[in-house]
Amino acid sequence: DMIWPVADIIAELSAYVELRPGDLIYTGTPAGVGRIVRGDVVEGGVDGVGTIANRFL
Repeated sequence: DMIWPVADIIAELSAYVELRPGDLIYTGTPAGVGRIVRGDVVEGGVDGVGTIANRFL
């Protein structure tokens, strides 16, 4: 789960920079999350938009 809702992150960021189609917003990870190691799969998504999954080799 995200600490802040995606809509709040976009609203806050857009107050400082112009967001354009195709821009990526990297949110990082909260404290206590372990590092990514070979073979891990990281998944993310936005309701109504879609999901993405990446396996780290």
